[in-house]
Amino acid sequence: MTSSYRNIPSVTDILMYSEVDDLVRRHSHDSIVYLIREYLDEIRYSIAMGKPEPLSGVDLVEEFVKRVNFRLRRFPHPVINATGVILHTNLGRSPLSTEATEAIMDASMGYSDLELDLADGRRGSRQTHIENLLRQITGCEAALVMNNNAGGLLLALSAVTSGREVVLSRGESVEIGGGFRIPSVMEQSGANLVEIGTTNRTYISDYERVINTSTGALLKVHASNFRITGFTSEASLGDMVELGTRYGIPVIHDLGSGCLIDTSLYGLPHEVTPQESVGLGSDIVLFSGDKLLGGPQAGIILGKTHLIAEMASHPLARALRIDKVSLAALTATLMHYVNNEAIQKVPIWRMILMPIEDIKARAQAWQNEIGAVSNVVEGVSTIGGGSLPEETLRTWLLAIDSKGIKGGITNFVDRIRRLPYPLIARVERDNILFDPRTVSPHDDHILLDIIKDATDVL
Repeated sequence: MTSSYRNIPSVTDILMYSEVDDLVRRHSHDSIVYLIREYLDEIRYSIAMGKPEPLSGVDLVEEFVKRVNFRLRRFPHPVINATGVILHTNLGRSPLSTEATEAIMDASMGYSDLELDLADGRRGSRQTHIENLLRQITGCEAALVMNNNAGGLLLALSAVTSGREVVLSRGESVEIGGGFRIPSVMEQSGANLVEIGTTNRTYISDYERVINTSTGALLKVHASNFRITGFTSEASLGDMVELGTRYGIPVIHDLGSGCLIDTSLYGLPHEVTPQESVGLGSDIVLFSGDKLLGGPQAGIILGKTHLIAEMASHPLARALRIDKVSLAALTATLMHYVNNEAIQKVPIWRMILMPIEDIKARAQAWQNEIGAVSNVVEGVSTIGGGSLPEETLRTWLLAIDSKGIKGGITNFVDRIRRLPYPLIARVERDNILFDPRTVSPHDDHILLDIIKDATDVL
């Protein structure tokens, strides 16, 4: 073990390599020295734990350079999503339209009128312009935009129901990604959860039975990422609004995904839209900006004027408010809906509605380039992101049989995932699959070069 420690190079030794000198020129001497010391400490710890003999010499430096390039890379890093999952949570969910990305550049590269009223030169609100767009699109009385939908729900409950009871069906007491649970948010807000009904059946009479002078709201949560089927029953939103109106209790509707388009027009199951919820009389409607709306991460709150005013004046509203970059992207995305061009301009809708013939033609073109190790197979894409649960879209896939690849599936997917422009595929059984639906046509040549290089090497 002593000899192993003696073989560890010094910081000065590592700095003498030309590859490391290049890192110093690109970054800074102090930052690279810090990372060298961190790396050498890890090697010493590895020796102390009795692990295999560490790398030495050129191999050690090569590994160090790889680690530094990864550590100091730009983040988040662009990837090619060939998984066929359109709203891939791990890959940043919704890609933005050209207009939205241009709006981000304009808002971030200089100053803006974020909180200045250009008409009179006085301080304005970052919410005014986007509120007007949301009122036009959805017919709501007022609106507020936060940094995400979880924050929007926390704000709504804290401002409107803190210290009071909120009635929720057991079948809607859900958990979404990252361990986010509705009951936990309710507890944090200071509201008291009252669960009614059973997991699979809840009636409007269950809501009415528990209403009392402490009831602060009736909450309906859309099942965005799961579906209960079979012997089921749920109270309709219309019935809940009628009950809330009769007792003077607000109805809060958490739509989760928030689709502004009638999905049934395109052969998909109908998804309740914010417009429909507002039209039915919901007092507060909440949904995300980065799911089926197709914009940046944001939490959108629609509602009655007096309730939105309560939320806007609550201390959490400042803590959870949307930043200028996301606001610019969301505004540009909403303009696609104002202009009736979302189907053509919003990337996720182009993917969802991509003609199956176009997908098959691209998959076959890929296969012609890749050759014998691949073939074209029929499969399914998924919408993902907690939207339209269990719904799939017919697609065509480029499939590579792992039996014909040296090193197998793990080596192949690891190699293409660790490239400067990573390629993310999906694996099913013994096939590595690439779905054209979620790959920009501009990236086709890059994808093909990556696959050809990986199949030649492995």
